[in-house]
Amino acid sequence: MSKYNALWKYVQKNGSQSFKLTFEEIQEIAGIPIDHSFLNYKKELTGYGYQVGKISMKEQTVIFNKVD
Repeated sequence: MSKYNALWKYVQKNGSQSFKLTFEEIQEIAGIPIDHSFLNYKKELTGYGYQVGKISMKEQTVIFNKVD
């Protein structure tokens, strides 16, 4: 079980083609702060029908895109 499972399930339930979450929102959903390990875990998201798009350190946001 991944430490980001709660986030992946949230993303899957969203259903939007593409959407953005802030680091703060991700922390609230996942129950843990986003850290550098997120880059290793993000590949798990494809199993939920999504992929991580742009990660902006400046804006502190992550874009999630539905996989067709």
